[in-house]
Amino acid sequence: MIWFTKWALRNRAAVILMTVLVLGLGTLSYFTLPKEFMPAANNPAVTVIVMGQGTDADTMAEEVTKPIEKAIGSVKGKMHVFSTSADGYSSIDIALDPSIDMKEAKNQVQEALTGVELPEGYSKPIVSQLNLDMIPLWQIGLSFPKGINRDDMEKIENEIIPMFQGISGMSDVLVYGKQHTQVNVILDQKKMSDYQIPIQALMGILQGKNLAVAVGEETVDERKANLKVIGKIEGIKELENIQIAPEIRLKDIGKVNISDTSETFFTRVNGEEAVALLLHKESNANAVSVGKKVEQTMEKVNNDFKPAIEASMLISFSEFIVNSVDSMMHAVLLGALFATIVIFIFLRHMRMTLITIISIPLSLGLTLFLLSQSGITLNILTIGAVAVAVGRLVDDSIVVIENIFRKVQGGDFSKEVIVNSTKEVAAAITSSTLTTVAVFLPMGLVKSLEELLLPFALTITYALLSSLLVALIIVPLMSSRLLKQGKMPVYKKPNRYIKILDWCLRHKWVPLLLSFIIFIGAIGMYVVMPKGTADASDNDVSVSVVYPDHIPFSKVKDEAFEFESFLKGQSEVKEVITFLGSNPEDAQFSQINSQNQGNFHVVMKKDADTKKMMEKIEKQKEKYPEADFDIMVASIVNFSDSTITLDVVGNDADKLLEASKKVMDEVKGIEGVEKVTSNQNELKTVYNINVDQKKANTEEVAKQVQVLLNPFPIGMIRVEGKDTPVLIDSSIHPTSESELKDISVMSDDKIVKLSTIAKIEKMEKPTSVLRKDGKEYVRVSVEADPKNLSNIAGEVNMKAGKLSLPEGVSLEYGGAASAQSEQFMELFQLMAVSIGLVYLIMVLTFKTLRAPLVILFTLPLALIGAILGLLVSRTPIDIGAMIGALMLIGIVVTNAIVFLDRVRQNEKTMPIRQALIEAGATRFRPIIMTALATIFAMIPLLMGKEEMGSLVSKGLAVVVIGGLSVATLLTLVIIPVVYELFHFKKAKKQRLSEENKIAM
Repeated sequence: MIWFTKWALRNRAAVILMTVLVLGLGTLSYFTLPKEFMPAANNPAVTVIVMGQGTDADTMAEEVTKPIEKAIGSVKGKMHVFSTSADGYSSIDIALDPSIDMKEAKNQVQEALTGVELPEGYSKPIVSQLNLDMIPLWQIGLSFPKGINRDDMEKIENEIIPMFQGISGMSDVLVYGKQHTQVNVILDQKKMSDYQIPIQALMGILQGKNLAVAVGEETVDERKANLKVIGKIEGIKELENIQIAPEIRLKDIGKVNISDTSETFFTRVNGEEAVALLLHKESNANAVSVGKKVEQTMEKVNNDFKPAIEASMLISFSEFIVNSVDSMMHAVLLGALFATIVIFIFLRHMRMTLITIISIPLSLGLTLFLLSQSGITLNILTIGAVAVAVGRLVDDSIVVIENIFRKVQGGDFSKEVIVNSTKEVAAAITSSTLTTVAVFLPMGLVKSLEELLLPFALTITYALLSSLLVALIIVPLMSSRLLKQGKMPVYKKPNRYIKILDWCLRHKWVPLLLSFIIFIGAIGMYVVMPKGTADASDNDVSVSVVYPDHIPFSKVKDEAFEFESFLKGQSEVKEVITFLGSNPEDAQFSQINSQNQGNFHVVMKKDADTKKMMEKIEKQKEKYPEADFDIMVASIVNFSDSTITLDVVGNDADKLLEASKKVMDEVKGIEGVEKVTSNQNELKTVYNINVDQKKANTEEVAKQVQVLLNPFPIGMIRVEGKDTPVLIDSSIHPTSESELKDISVMSDDKIVKLSTIAKIEKMEKPTSVLRKDGKEYVRVSVEADPKNLSNIAGEVNMKAGKLSLPEGVSLEYGGAASAQSEQFMELFQLMAVSIGLVYLIMVLTFKTLRAPLVILFTLPLALIGAILGLLVSRTPIDIGAMIGALMLIGIVVTNAIVFLDRVRQNEKTMPIRQALIEAGATRFRPIIMTALATIFAMIPLLMGKEEMGSLVSKGLAVVVIGGLSVATLLTLVIIPVVYELFHFKKAKKQRLSEENKIAM
């Protein structure tokens, strides 16, 4: 690698020009790179949703879920099929192999469903494949202070949406909470009875009134012509005056009105009726620049459409992205400053410090340019990777400049001295950089986190390789110009350290035994330490309020609006966004809500106390005893789920219910378990209407009852020049079993009571039916303390595993703890691979097996420091901490490589012990400097705000700082001791030879 240095010294002008270009391209790349919160990542699953209003869970399972499960059986890459059949909908999740192309898998599912014919009354299957790109970066509320009307909705569709769609970089604009105008015919049952008009006859009269049908082609007046039969109803008055019977019009037996709002779901902003615009950007567009255009467009909407329509920014993730990326970049700059201070304190020479720290902006500039060429965005992980690596960027430069300094401090200054000084350490810094790269690159192989970790790993790889080039090219060149003049500080040998090292080499068993005892203690501490989830932090609060299905929606609505008023009245709150009820539009986002569910997004004022607000909401729970509250910090992506799931699987519903109750009773009392629920907790009354086949046709009765109990579409009419759907509402809403029995239906051309042709049976059934790979199961959900997830999960699994379950019933474990365990196992495997790669590179460098084996002894030393750091800081072991441990493998071996490289050079002219002591004296300062530079550069990550559960977490910083601190101190002692122990015979022979010489 020394030819880089020789070339740079010969081509100074070219190197200066390249340096300027790198800084310019890096700056340009920073401002032009697309800024995202997270890298694009697919969710390896496809979801199918079918809506069936008014249909119970069992019927959804039989008529919808099972046929779909059968149809998708041949989809390639399918691993598991999970289905939920609930009142009014079915949701089928197909878990896929992550290596499968998700778009192709979605197409296969859609093709498989073409052969499925669902009974009348169900929606078409909605197929979706959710990924991070589908999360709308902006949500704009369009509220209606004077109330919503049809004209306003048309303005949104025809004028406002095109304004946002016209923004460069915008891929899609969706309307959420869209309200549709409809005509309702509300019948008066008493008048219909008085006039003896059955509803079935009325429907036959009304259906088909507004119609245009092509009936054929004939030759008329010697010319071919098409024949068309047209019937049109223009306006409400014409509909009201339709003749139903002699001298009886529709208005005589019912009321006709126009409704502009749905009664199944509500979207509100600060208590006013509203719709939300969900804005998605193109994958390669810059979220920040698009966000600015969105804000400008929103201002234009307010100027053009106020006061009828008022636009407000509900959620702007582009603003959050800017804040997140800027805060991470702030950590990078602060880390660079800390590293600079450390270097200056040690070198006490401004020009030498300048030469060293030049590697930071140059390495960052080249890294940003390489990221732009690789198609990687600037996001919380890539900037976090730079923040993690910034201290390591100066390591190679420190080693080079420190070696040059020692050579020239006696006054011998020439290009040859600079080349030789660089050559002495070139192999060591190249090897140490490549070993670190060898640790980071395989990070992309962690399947469960591959799409997140690969950009992280590539960023660090680019940064480290850039820093190596700077150390070999720029540092020697700058040294040749800046160190020519001026007095050099005197280098003092670390005499105290030399005495300690000499004593340890003469009493090897003491440091080795102490290190072994501490290492065993650290392993024991790791086993008992809590393994938790990454904490999330942000200002906004999300509240989900769910009522049991048997509670009337009218009561849910009243209490939800009351709770909304409470939220609006709090001084810390800026805006309250309310989504209440079951919105069919949710299906396109792979989810569906219960009718009795309300979601509140609370936008907090700047610098408001989020924790205090959440405590206030907790106290409100007492006012709504029937509601189940879930209060959390709002997050764009969640790394902090702490729900453990226990799936009770079998084919017998009664046995499943019995077993699930046993499981729930067993785990409720475990310390750290906050809540235990199951999908069988909630039972709903179901009335089975068993039709006597001798007296009536079941299908005909079912259709009649469905029409009587639910608003039924009968066609379209023209209202104000626009086609508008008409729904007929019989106004039959039985409130008791006797009223249900008295419903009148047609049978054999006679009107009879339902109870005369059918037996009505009352049952209590679960509101949802879960199936896994074709088998029914009951899911028990255990919400655990996120900081002690693994220990709680272990106790939950142990207690549940000891239970005696009914025959044919089995227990399967899953949820957050299972996912965490899988991720930890993948990271442990990756650590083993990384250690193997590190060893291979060191063998190639040292051309021996023993020296690299000695260097690997730094790894257990690092583990001691990492665990000690987690204990002192009381930080649970999360994914971020595990990634920090993986990083340590590459970081801590660099000091040992630099140390032993000097030892190997010394061995050519010195005995082993003398070579070790001289290497310790020579390499003590660069080793301490590089370690402290890395440690202090990590402090901003340790002290800063975590960005919504990012993998670049406090745990990562704690592990790296603790591990590197202890490993550095012990490396300076233990590695020399182990090295001499590995060369015991040779070292002993050399000492005896020296003693004989002295004796003679």
